[in-house]
Amino acid sequence: MEIRKKDLSPRQRDVLNFIQSYLDEYGYPPAIRDITTGCGISSTSVASFHLRKLEQKGYLRRRPDISRGIELASTIDKEEASIPLIGVIAAGMPIPVPSADTWNEIDSGDFIRIPRALLAGAENVYALKVKGDSMQDALISDGDIVIMESASVVENGQTAAVWLKDEKEITLKKVFQENNHVRLQPANKHYKAIVTSINNVEIQGKVIAVLRNL
Repeated sequence: MEIRKKDLSPRQRDVLNFIQSYLDEYGYPPAIRDITTGCGISSTSVASFHLRKLEQKGYLRRRPDISRGIELASTIDKEEASIPLIGVIAAGMPIPVPSADTWNEIDSGDFIRIPRALLAGAENVYALKVKGDSMQDALISDGDIVIMESASVVENGQTAAVWLKDEKEITLKKVFQENNHVRLQPANKHYKAIVTSINNVEIQGKVIAVLRNL
């Protein structure tokens, strides 16, 4: 549906309509480069200027701590989700946890609110705070919060929370199945991959979004 508001410039209407159309088509907000390209804007800084004006006029809200963190005012309330922040996970060397069914430093009273569009229909979702820097080249840094979907299987190359049964440790890495072994690959050249038997690995969940600690 095309948006027409008298207090908006033609370019601001274009940007607002583009965001709405993008949300309708993909189910999640556009990145700043998508807006720049989609609206024929000369640079990302000019696109950011128009987004700032739209925010000042109350048409949207931006979340700088979230990738693609643009929320339209008409959907902010109904499009937010509250999910539990259940603990800490290592993006570094694996860290021990009490058991395969629990995470360390759990506080069941903590919840965070995020745009529902980031979930993209995912179910059984929870959040974990990242400890360590082994995934920093995948834009997952120490202190970030990863949004996880419970899963026991992931595609090669997906980032997942992995339980190492023999070591009784949990870690966050990219997962690659190679014959009868699994390679848990960091995204930091200063860390070595963990190669282990497929029988020693239990996938606990996959990363579906990252909230950055800016």
